[in-house]
Amino acid sequence: MKVIVTVHLKPGVLDPQGVTISNALLSMGYTGITDVRAGKVFELVIDDGDTEATRQKAEEIAHRLLANPVIETYTVEVLR
Repeated sequence: MKVIVTVHLKPGVLDPQGVTISNALLSMGYTGITDVRAGKVFELVIDDGDTEATRQKAEEIAHRLLANPVIETYTVEVLR
């Protein structure tokens, strides 16, 4: 099964990459953009026929390796 893990910084955590992108967009003439937050997307393929077991494994991987739970949040989406 394919799993998409999306990782974002928690609200209130400084996002220098987002600030840089926001400044670049303004210098390129884009207006009306009030905030930019950068994130990461991971695609995993997990060989397991059980959707719930796949989700649990992906949640554990996200928590232990892909995200820093102190400053980041993540979502896990299991696709068929």
